[in-house]
Amino acid sequence: MQTTANSLQSVLVLLASSVLAVAVCRKLKLPAMIGYVATGLAVGPHALGLVSDRDEMRHLAEFGVVFLMFSIGLEFSLAKLLSMRRAVFGLGLAQVGLTVAVTTAAALAVGASWQSGFALGGIMAMSSTAIVSKLLSDRGELETPHGRQVIGVLLFQDLAVVPLLVLVPALGQPADEIGIAVALALGKAAFALGVILLAGPRLMRAWLRVVARRRSNELFVLNVLLITLLLAFLTDLAGLSLVLGAFLAGMLISETEYRYQVEADIRPFRDVLLGLFFVTVGMMLDVRLVVGHFALVLLFFALLVGMKFALIVALSRIFGNPPGTALRVALALAQGGEFGLVLLTLAGGASVLPEEVAQALLGAMILSMVVSPFLIAASDRIVMRLSRSEWMLRSLELHRVAAQSIDIEGHVVILGYGRNGQRLARLLDAEGVRYVALDLDPERVREAALAGEAVVFADSARREALAAAGISRAAAVVVTFADTAAAVRVLALIHDENPSVPVIVRARDEADIGPLTAAGASEVVPEAFESGVMLASHTLVWVGVPLSRVMRRMSQVRGEQYHLLRGLFRGEGDEMDGEGEALARLHSVTLDAHASALGKSLAELALEKTGVQVRAVRRPGAKSKFSAGEAGVLQAGDVVVLLGPPESLANAEYRLLRG
Repeated sequence: MQTTANSLQSVLVLLASSVLAVAVCRKLKLPAMIGYVATGLAVGPHALGLVSDRDEMRHLAEFGVVFLMFSIGLEFSLAKLLSMRRAVFGLGLAQVGLTVAVTTAAALAVGASWQSGFALGGIMAMSSTAIVSKLLSDRGELETPHGRQVIGVLLFQDLAVVPLLVLVPALGQPADEIGIAVALALGKAAFALGVILLAGPRLMRAWLRVVARRRSNELFVLNVLLITLLLAFLTDLAGLSLVLGAFLAGMLISETEYRYQVEADIRPFRDVLLGLFFVTVGMMLDVRLVVGHFALVLLFFALLVGMKFALIVALSRIFGNPPGTALRVALALAQGGEFGLVLLTLAGGASVLPEEVAQALLGAMILSMVVSPFLIAASDRIVMRLSRSEWMLRSLELHRVAAQSIDIEGHVVILGYGRNGQRLARLLDAEGVRYVALDLDPERVREAALAGEAVVFADSARREALAAAGISRAAAVVVTFADTAAAVRVLALIHDENPSVPVIVRARDEADIGPLTAAGASEVVPEAFESGVMLASHTLVWVGVPLSRVMRRMSQVRGEQYHLLRGLFRGEGDEMDGEGEALARLHSVTLDAHASALGKSLAELALEKTGVQVRAVRRPGAKSKFSAGEAGVLQAGDVVVLLGPPESLANAEYRLLRG
């Protein structure tokens, strides 16, 4: 009983500390991973010692890495690898291979063993997929030239983890047995990979089809967990790692039509357990050892960040990237990664690295991950300072934009030339309205420009690009990408340049209307609502409602910012994510003979103070519904239809029924 209480106490301490640390990181716009590491550092055995059983937490945290590797496996579709083969198997392979080679040579030069050098090289070759992909996504740079190069290298690093997970533990064997151990481990891995990939996809697709036919989300999730953990168990039983089995499970499911459903189902398990993994990383760090060998920590930090930066810049230039792109790729990848931490744990367990070296490297890796968001945020300023040609390229980019817009005014500036941007451009062209479109996909821009379209390669999140596009002379601006955070940043730049220009912004759903309107959007067009509007307009015409009346109704709906369409009645089988839970919902409350609201008007009840709106009142015997102002005194049997978030609806219902 005491052991259970201690375990529960440890979990509660970790949860409370993590909530506080992650909340602070969100406030400071830092990755949540930093908060988790700080939590582990604070409550671990080398600091406050609030967690009694570190091994128990470590075993649980291993499943976080298992699910992360499973997610990586889901991403490894053959088509994706082939489309990015130059970045993945060119730059990515060169970066990992040369990092391992240079580190091994340096270790031999200072008298260390080649095993230690190889392990150090594998650890230092890894960058943080979690941090870098999130930061690039937030900055809207995933589709930029440097963004695609970075993602390609990260993909190869994730792929390279698989053999490294096999090789690093084998390096702890006696020197005369390493060859046999490595050959045996690689043989087992190759056999497992061959059997699973040859026989697995057909079995996996058939089995998941059987499970999906049962139409039970619970059963589907249970099967995904079973498959993932079963393959992890089998590879562990074969003397390989748990995460190798998880990776293979992800690869198998990636070849089926269920991969996106699986990815959505597994994400909560992965994120929570991966957070716990980073907590245990913080618990591993002995601050006294780090302080005692602080010079070694700084040396490892300089080697890790400096060597990777220099190496990646050189390789990126060799692979034909311009200086600005090469520098941005290097700045994004010059840090340690989560799989580097996994490999470091394996190397320490196999006694490949001395304790003081492992601690110093751990401190350097964590420090590099903390510094990385600031490096990426400052990348534009750093590149401008280091690369003279970047000024010329930026000027050329702005010249191309200005050349398209210099002789026109009253035009439309289209930000984003994807499907929606291109369709809008065609309709504008058909009506003789001139436009300038900005986009960051070089192949799309090249193809469209050859066809005579007024589209140029430029980043719409840059003030100078907007100015060159003639934003001050534009009749309107249209933001065609459905990324709310990026759109809010762009809106701020647009209104700085031209406060009076109308800006029409595309959004995904109801939750985006408020933030975008507050940021200055003149019109927000949510996809979820517009599909309903178009469906309704076609239906009304087909059932005989005059077209002019339909158009007036649709105009009214849009003019009221879709107020009529807001809120949905929640069904028992509805699938809603965490954000969906916070959206406004419709809820019907029936007033029985004992309801507190009987004999009172809605104005007296002031339900709006609880955060809800009264959409209608349905009275028994009445042919139509009443508005809030028409309902008068409430009567027994009345049904009050409320609109608001779930918590506010509960408070309003309590006031209606109980007072």
